[in-house]
Amino acid sequence: MNTNETTTDVILVGAGIVSATLATLLHKLEPEWNITLFEKLDAAGKESSNEWNNAGTGHAALCELNYTPEDENGDIRIDRAVEINDQFQVSRQLWSYLVEQNDIQNPEDFIRPLPHVSFVHGESNVNFLKKRFEALADHPQFHGLKYSEDPEHLAEWIPLMMQGRTSEEPIAATKVDHGTDVNFGELTRKMLESLEKKDNVNILYNRTVNDIKQRDNDTWEVKVRNFEDDTLEEHTASFAFIGAGGGALPILQKTGIPESKHIGGFPISGEFLVCDNPEIVKQHNAKVYGKEPAGTPPMTVPHLDRRHIEGRDTLLYGPFAGFTPKFLKTGSYMDLLGSVKPSNALSMLAAGAKNTPMIKYLAQQLTMSKEERVEQLRDFVPNATSEDWDLLVAGQRVQLIEDTEEGGKGALQFGTKLIHSNDRTMAALLGESPGASVSASIMLEVVEKCFPHYLEVWEPKIKEMIPSYGESLENNPALLEKIHTSSARILGLEETAK
Repeated sequence: MNTNETTTDVILVGAGIVSATLATLLHKLEPEWNITLFEKLDAAGKESSNEWNNAGTGHAALCELNYTPEDENGDIRIDRAVEINDQFQVSRQLWSYLVEQNDIQNPEDFIRPLPHVSFVHGESNVNFLKKRFEALADHPQFHGLKYSEDPEHLAEWIPLMMQGRTSEEPIAATKVDHGTDVNFGELTRKMLESLEKKDNVNILYNRTVNDIKQRDNDTWEVKVRNFEDDTLEEHTASFAFIGAGGGALPILQKTGIPESKHIGGFPISGEFLVCDNPEIVKQHNAKVYGKEPAGTPPMTVPHLDRRHIEGRDTLLYGPFAGFTPKFLKTGSYMDLLGSVKPSNALSMLAAGAKNTPMIKYLAQQLTMSKEERVEQLRDFVPNATSEDWDLLVAGQRVQLIEDTEEGGKGALQFGTKLIHSNDRTMAALLGESPGASVSASIMLEVVEKCFPHYLEVWEPKIKEMIPSYGESLENNPALLEKIHTSSARILGLEETAK
């Protein structure tokens, strides 16, 4: 054994919302375990989880139209929306538990009530929204959903968006009052600050993983570069989790596990138009999602969000797609090329051939001027002027590329995917949206899949933290109402729970 080697029970890579959530769960379930977390930057929540790098939507499928697609028969499929809503309720329960236990304070710093609105224009989109409303209105998880095509009514919901709207094109909107705006960067920082106070939790910043391999005794050896003194550290653990956002794929590839083969990633950056003019901001109090343009991927869904960041209210509109070969905003221009391996080269080439429309879309987005972006904004805010809006480069996302039965070789995935080794000693989270909002549910999946022999002992504690664990909220409206009301009270969201 190397005399400079440090042994721990659990190693986590990346100080974002998913690692913070998993570390919190494991510490609550096994308080005696030693946990070590590595982060390449100098603080938590500065990459994918950062408040400026994601939309901050408490993704509960209340307004995101891509979670309720219309099938070939013209029917609205709501199963994905129900699943996302259920998972967000799990997150709310965990956050409420941490507030009640005084592990984190001042929940208004990271979650605030904000109505969620879906807005469409054009006859076909109005028909779609009306059918979506009819499919969801009586569902207990979407209680309070309202629908209107009346411009005067809509002017009460979204006044900024209705000013100057002269087109006779039909419009419609749905509204849910119990939506939320979530500052995942602040939530991440609060969770990790609480963990840092524990004697057996060690959070090390300015560390990057140089290598990660499994030894013959099934423990994981992680070689870490310490930027503070430019030394190489060796750490071992019986379980390792990679939750490094876009940087997770290159680290996973270093493990050499079979599950890391034949997968790749395609980086896409996001850009938003930002307005800080208080006279404009005060006229919009909602998160408003539209419908993605025909023929474009789900990531193109336009939305206008009221946000509360760094103590002030602001508006963000987007996203506009950008491209850089980096896998993180702070990454390397060699990230994409370096991720191409003999095992995934054909899958990467197949993905490029299959996604020509997306490549054309990216090329079109990259050539847009600011005024062209503002012109697109005017679909939402007809009176928008260029002087009131600035361009913000937001987070970097890496879309997962993998071979699937349904999509064939090199299928591009639009969502998160949990990968774990066959022996359950290693797990990684790849992909993106809506990972932050449903982080508690995804990390519970890590617990279930990687620690099945502990579940019987852990279940009472899990149910203490998350009362709905193992229950279907869709089939238990009384439990849904109870936990929703309780979490609203604890998190200061009661005005949205009516």
